[in-house]
Amino acid sequence: MFIQTESTPNPATLKFLPGQTVLEAGTADFPTAASGETSPLAKRIFTADGVTGVFFGVDFITVTKDDATEWDHIKPGILGAIMEHYQSGAPVMGEDHAVTSGHAEHDGEDGEIVTQIKELLDTRVRPAVAQDGGDITFHGFDRGIVYLHMQGACAGCPSSTLTLKMGIENLLRHYIPEVVEVRPVAA
Repeated sequence: MFIQTESTPNPATLKFLPGQTVLEAGTADFPTAASGETSPLAKRIFTADGVTGVFFGVDFITVTKDDATEWDHIKPGILGAIMEHYQSGAPVMGEDHAVTSGHAEHDGEDGEIVTQIKELLDTRVRPAVAQDGGDITFHGFDRGIVYLHMQGACAGCPSSTLTLKMGIENLLRHYIPEVVEVRPVAA
């Protein structure tokens, strides 16, 4: 098994490409070791010292480390954990994992606007940020402000504010005049 790695715009995050399907659909975010208990693969990756977050896409794994740890020191352990997992035949996710779109549900009068926002995120934004090892999902819409949740490499990335303001906000405002601003939300 050959696992490729790619850097991301976030220096604390690396993207691992195992050359196999990670998730059949959707994404899974594990911002803490405790949240990783629901995934045999995430649980293995969190055993490497310095790992602070794990994120799964369809064909990639994004790992975030703490600032005190160097990639040279933990990368071999992460590669070993991924390789051991795939050789074991264990599932990536526990049996209780349900695939979702990642977007928050929205009840209210702005249903048509929210549907347009989610569609633009799914077709224009999410494929682009997946290339960088992350995901951005809809969290809410209130009085012209779109609230988005950033995951994987996007969470804590130095360029994420620029991506939100110059990229996503401009895109949404162009197609949906009711949108006036985009803001990030914490998990």
